[in-house]
Parts: sequence; structure tokens; C-alpha cells
Amino acid sequence: MKVTQEKLPASQIGLEIEITPEITKQTYEKVIKNLASTANISGFRKGKVPRPILLQRLGTTRIKAAALEELIQDGIEQAVKQEAIPAIGQPQLRSSFEDLIKNYEPGKPLTISAAVDIEPEVNLVQYTDLQTKAEEVKFDPERVENTLDKERQELATLIPVEGRAAQIGDIAVVDFKGVFSKAEGEDETAEPEPIPGAEATDFQVELQEDKFIPGFISGIVGMNPEETKEIAAQFPDPYANEDLAGKAATFTVTLKELKEKELPEVNDDFAQEISDFETLEELRASLVERYQKEADEKTKTNKQEALLTELLKHVEVDLPGTLIEQEVDAMLTQTAIRLSQQGLDIKNLFTQDIIAQLRERSRTEAIERIKRSLSLREIGKRESIELTPEEIAARVTELLEQYPEEKDVDEDKLRSIVENELLTEKIIDWLLERSSVELVPEGSLSPTEETELTESDADAPQTEEENSEASTEVTEG
Repeated sequence: MKVTQEKLPASQIGLEIEITPEITKQTYEKVIKNLASTANISGFRKGKVPRPILLQRLGTTRIKAAALEELIQDGIEQAVKQEAIPAIGQPQLRSSFEDLIKNYEPGKPLTISAAVDIEPEVNLVQYTDLQTKAEEVKFDPERVENTLDKERQELATLIPVEGRAAQIGDIAVVDFKGVFSKAEGEDETAEPEPIPGAEATDFQVELQEDKFIPGFISGIVGMNPEETKEIAAQFPDPYANEDLAGKAATFTVTLKELKEKELPEVNDDFAQEISDFETLEELRASLVERYQKEADEKTKTNKQEALLTELLKHVEVDLPGTLIEQEVDAMLTQTAIRLSQQGLDIKNLFTQDIIAQLRERSRTEAIERIKRSLSLREIGKRESIELTPEEIAARVTELLEQYPEEKDVDEDKLRSIVENELLTEKIIDWLLERSSVELVPEGSLSPTEETELTESDADAPQTEEENSEASTEVTEG
């Protein structure tokens, strides 16, 4: 088989494959023989259909097409093997199938044009002495106090309030019903339109302005128990429910009961109730250590991200479509697993249109991820950066000890994941030692720089859900 290679864009190899007359004839005859033994033609038993009748009934075009499918598949497969091409993904036919049918004559040579993706070559223009900036995240002592205060709020005892009006910080038990406010010029005698979901009985709410839409909480402040009042409020724009965004509302609110929080004293007893520590001092020290470590880890991540972003500016690589599509598939699979774990119905959520949109939006990130991976792998090869078996074994053992409840762990797969992660970290550390990453105050980089230097936090914690369907409608989400 004669094969001519051609280098194509996007890390592809073009192949001109000349199939010999003997093969084109043998394949054609084999297809006819197979069809003769399987074809159902009226008036003839299977395997007994005369050749002229078979050709007349089935048509030469159909028989040629069947023979061509075999010739193309076998021809490309043999050409890749003969030329020892490290192909990835499925080969692509470059010739027009219709033209091949026209040009195909059994017993004569046939030329097929195809293309195969190969691993891309990575050109590292520069990967040492890189210079960039990253934001330094410093430990904020207020986080410790905020954490302790949050725990105090969780353990608070609610005490009935008498003899005064509602104030910020109280817990109010209310009945309320919301209607849309009438616009200027509307019929004043007409019944107001109720707001869907904006009605509740014995609803308990903490009087903090950020809990509800503007105007609702401030309207309750100053009310006395058993008092009923109409409160004007307005849904913000934008708003989670687009039908309510920007609309004015009137709530009829009855304050039924008023309570205030009695907070526990922050002492050793408090520390023992909310943690495994015996003293408040030990608890504080633990929180300081935890938040200091988080700040250090975030700073380290910022440095790594900044360096990798700068590295990609000095990398030239022509990615094949196969690698991009594989990475997009992996990203969508990860997204589907995460959403499924959150209890969402993936089959209904991932429609064909949604999948197509997600694939398109994921391409840019997929390309960057591949470039990062290939660049780091190439640097590791050039600089002979490797892991020792002991390093891998130690990390695997550590993970297994951290999660003893996990059963049926595939240790080979775990070892492979650990090896990839440790090697990546080792290569990045090697780069950091040979580059300059200037730490700047948190928030000092421009929005553009920040977007370039950090990954989006797709898994950021969500806001706390309120404890009633009604509150979902009237709270800011």
C-alpha cells in the first residue's frame, strides 16, 4: 500500500492512501458474496440468487458503497499502522464519499484521502525567569470572632419581649400577605392583585434588613405586638423572580409575637459545647491556625495561577480537535456529576440544546486546561522532574487513612490520580523557584488582571435558604 503523508494544521497528519487493484477487486467480490447469502429476493432462496439478478435488484451503487466502507476503514487502519503514526481519536475521511463511488472501479487502484489527529508538539518559548503578580491573602483575625459570634447566634435562647416595640435584631412572629401596589391611574376601587407566594401565617423572621426586600423589615421596626400595619416595599431589579423585578408591593403585616436573643457567654463551657476543645483558648488557637492555613493556601494558589497564566503567554501549541472534544466531554461529565449529587434531574436538565450551548461555552476553558497540562508535562520531560515511589505511596497511604470509611477503593486508580497531582505540583514548584511572582495586596489587581490570574469560583457557597416558601418569594435571593 502506497501512503503519502502531509502535515496539516491543528496537529493533523493528512494521508493519501493508494489501495491496490487486487484489494479493490477482492473487497468488491467479498461484498457481493455476502449479499448473495443474506439478501431476501422474491423467487430465490438465500444464497441461490444469480449474480446478474443480485446486481440488477440491489444496484451497483449500493454494492460499491458497501465495498467502499470496508475499503476506507481497512485502508486507513492499515495506513496508520504501516506508517507507525501515533494517531489519537477517530480518523476523518477527507475525500468526498460521492466522488469515491464515481471513481471506484473494482480491479483498478483507488486513492483515499484522510486525516488523523496526533499528539501536538509543544513549543516552550520561555518557561523560566517569568515575571508576574499575584494577590496575597492575609489572615484576618476578625474571622475568628465572626465564627464564634455565628456559633453564639446558633445557641441563642429566644426570650419573649414585652413592653416595647420591635427593633433591629429582634425575632418577630408575623402573619403577612402581599399585593402589588397600584400604579398611578389604575382603578382605586379594583381589588389589588395578590403576589404569588407572598403570604404566610406564624412566620418567624429575624429583623435584619438584608433578609427581605427593601422596606419590609424597616416597616416592622417600631410595631407593637397585636398591631397590624400596611408596609410599602419594592422588589429590587434585577431579582431572582423576573416577574417581580422592580415592582412595588404592599404587605399587610400583623405582629403576633416579639422575641429577643439571649446569647451564651463566650467561655470554656461555650467552647466545649461547640467543639472538642476543653478551653476557649484552645478553640481560638485552632481557629487562628485554620484560617491562617487557608490564607496561606489561597496565596499559594494565586501564585500558581498567576504563573501558569504567564507561562501560557510563552507557549505555542496547535491543538487537535480530538483533545479539545475529549476535555469538553470530561468537563461536562464533571458538571453533570456535581449537579446530580445536588439532587437535580440531569436527564431533564441536559437537553440537546443545553448540551450544545455548554459545549460551546466550555471550549475556551478546555483549551486552556489542555495547554496547561501539555506545557507542564513537556517541562517535566525536559527537566527530568520525576516522583519517587515513596512519595506516591506516602500520599496514597495518607488519603486512605483520612477516609477509612470509604469502601471498595480502586487503589490503582487512586495511585494514578495521586501521581498526576503530585507531579503537577512538583513541576509548578520547580517553576516558582525559577520565576518571580510579586505578591500584591488582596484586591489591588485590576478586574482584567484578576480574571486572567484566577479561576472562577464555580463552587462558591450559596446563600442560605429561608425557612418558608413564602420567604423565598419576598426575600432577596
